[in-house]
Amino acid sequence: MRLPVPIEIGPLSPSAQDAVRTLASTAAAHDGVDPLSEQPLLRLGDDGADLTHAVVRSRSGATVGYLQVDRGGDVAGAEMVVHPEHRRAGVGSLLLRTAERDARLPERSGAPDQRGKPLRVWAHGDLPAARAFAESHGYAVVRELLFLARPLDGAVDAADAPAVSEGHVLRPFRPGEDDDAWLALNALAFADHPEQGRLGPDDLRARLAEPWFDAAGFLLLDRPDGGPAGFVWTKVETDQPAGQADGEIYALGVDPGTQGEGLGRVLTQAGLQHLAAVGCTRAVLYVEGDNVPALRTYERAGFTRAAVDVQYARR
Repeated sequence: MRLPVPIEIGPLSPSAQDAVRTLASTAAAHDGVDPLSEQPLLRLGDDGADLTHAVVRSRSGATVGYLQVDRGGDVAGAEMVVHPEHRRAGVGSLLLRTAERDARLPERSGAPDQRGKPLRVWAHGDLPAARAFAESHGYAVVRELLFLARPLDGAVDAADAPAVSEGHVLRPFRPGEDDDAWLALNALAFADHPEQGRLGPDDLRARLAEPWFDAAGFLLLDRPDGGPAGFVWTKVETDQPAGQADGEIYALGVDPGTQGEGLGRVLTQAGLQHLAAVGCTRAVLYVEGDNVPALRTYERAGFTRAAVDVQYARR
C-alpha cells in the first residue's frame, strides 16, 4: 500500500472535524475500543497555542490518520488514530514523528526550548498491535488508567456507606451557579492529576453542553457552611440499547482536608444509586492504576478490572 500524501497541520474546519469523528468511529468498530478519549474529541474545534492538530489524507482525500498533541501540562500528551485499512503503511510512524517534533523532546533535538516537554502517547485498550508499535519505536508504558466495572441489578444497597456528618447536604449541581465552586474543588481534589486537575471554565461548559449531561446525576456534597466538600458526577451516554446501558462514575473528588472521613464511599454509593435509578445495568469508571486509596474504595463497592488504557514514553 502506498503511503498517503504528507501530513497537514493546523486548525480543523467543521468538515475536517466530522471526518476525524468518522475515522474514530471506524477504528472503534474495528478494534472494539475508542481510539480517542473524550477530551481530544471535545477539542477538535480548538485552535489554542498549546494544541496541535495533524491530519493524514489518502490520495483520494479521505482522512486516514489523525493526531492531537496537547502541550498545556507538564508533559506533552498525544492521542492518535489510523484507519484500519491504512495501518502498517507508515501512517502511524509519520504521526508519531510529528508528535515528537511538536513536543520538541530534549533527547531528540538536543536543544530544548521553551516548548520542550517530554512526550507521552495514549494507547486505549492496550491492544497487542499498539503495544508492538510502541515497542518498535522505543516506547514503554509509564502510566496505566484502569477501566473498572460492576453490575447494577436493581437498587444499590447503601448500607455499607458511612453516614454523612450532620449538616452535610447532598444535592444536584446548579449550572451557572456552582461552576466556580466546583472548579475550585476539582482543582484541589485533582491537584496532581495531569488532565482532570487542569479543567477550566471552557472545559466545564463544553461538558455541560453535551447531550448526556444530566444535573440530577452531578451531585455536590455541601458542608454545613455551604461550601462543597466533595462531588460525584455520573454520565450516561444517549442512544444505548434498552436493557444494556452503562452508567459511568465520570468524576469523583473530595476536598483533601476531608480525607479519612469516608466521603469517597458516600459519594460512590450516591453515584451508583443514581445510575441504578435511571435504568443502567452496569456501572463503569476510570481510575489511575497507582491510586491505591481510590482502588480500595471501588473494590469495596464491587468494581473489578475490565480493561486498561496505557500511556507510553520513550525509554
